Amino acid sequence: MNTIEAVGKWVGRWFTLLVVIWAAFNYAVPKTSAWVVPNTSYLLGIILFGMGLTLKGADFARIVKRPVPVILGTIAHYVIMPLIAFLLCQIFQLKGATAAGVILVGSCPSGTSSSVMAYLAGGDVALDVSIETLSTLLAPIALPGLLLLYAGQYVAIPTQSLFLSTIKIVLVPIILGVLIHTIFGKKIDQLTRALPLISQAAILLIIGAVISANHAELFSAATALVIPVVMLHNLSGYGLGYLFSRLIRLKDPQRKAITFEVGMQDSSLGATLAMKYFSPAAAIPSTIFSIWHNISGSILSSYWRGRTEKKAAQTTAETAPVSGR
Repeated sequence: MNTIEAVGKWVGRWFTLLVVIWAAFNYAVPKTSAWVVPNTSYLLGIILFGMGLTLKGADFARIVKRPVPVILGTIAHYVIMPLIAFLLCQIFQLKGATAAGVILVGSCPSGTSSSVMAYLAGGDVALDVSIETLSTLLAPIALPGLLLLYAGQYVAIPTQSLFLSTIKIVLVPIILGVLIHTIFGKKIDQLTRALPLISQAAILLIIGAVISANHAELFSAATALVIPVVMLHNLSGYGLGYLFSRLIRLKDPQRKAITFEVGMQDSSLGATLAMKYFSPAAAIPSTIFSIWHNISGSILSSYWRGRTEKKAAQTTAETAPVSGR
């Protein structure tokens, strides 16, 4: 188990690079992940089951004890990201499945990697996890409703099916994970140590599946605008999330947490639902988002960590006693 945990940490450290390499490999050899295409919902269930296994009563208690920043952060996430997605579709004149895919990823709950980025940046990880948990639990209601509001003009939205599928794909695995953790407690600690590696492998497989299914159209003229749109979507989410956290006068660690929670999406869920209910083309924005937000999140967390370390060094130097001559 120590070996698996060590491999998981190594993969986590280089995950952004591995995502890019794996995506390029699947583009060059699209048959590699073709077998995964019909199984993406199971892989997502594994990821969310793992999330449930890591949740404790204290995680839910935090939402009750400190509800205001958690609720405001969740509202910011579900207001800012879908609205930005819709506006970008209007500005860049995206149509059909491509526009629906952009709005779909914008309507997803917070990304599971946001807590890692918040931790690396010196952010409030507890707040980050609380917002991630609440936004994920609200996904069966929020996601179909937001799609109906913003994407109904582009494609038909199967609202009821989306609601039931999101419960099945998202809530059921999380609840099962929480129940098993509650029943068995520390007896499953060995298993939870392997969860990061399992989740990372599942995310890579989903990315490979979407690229395999969209190999012929991934860089076509019809999807050429998706890359800049996705980049702007993510960066705008960071910027507006940070601005919002300043407006409600949160401290620096909380600002960092909300910035990542607003700007990073559960793109694996977006890709899975797009493949199931729309078309492979609608999954392209989620796949590009998954690659890009890991890159941008790593850069932003490194920048914030560097600033924190610099300030700490300056404070140490200023408070250090001056030796006499």
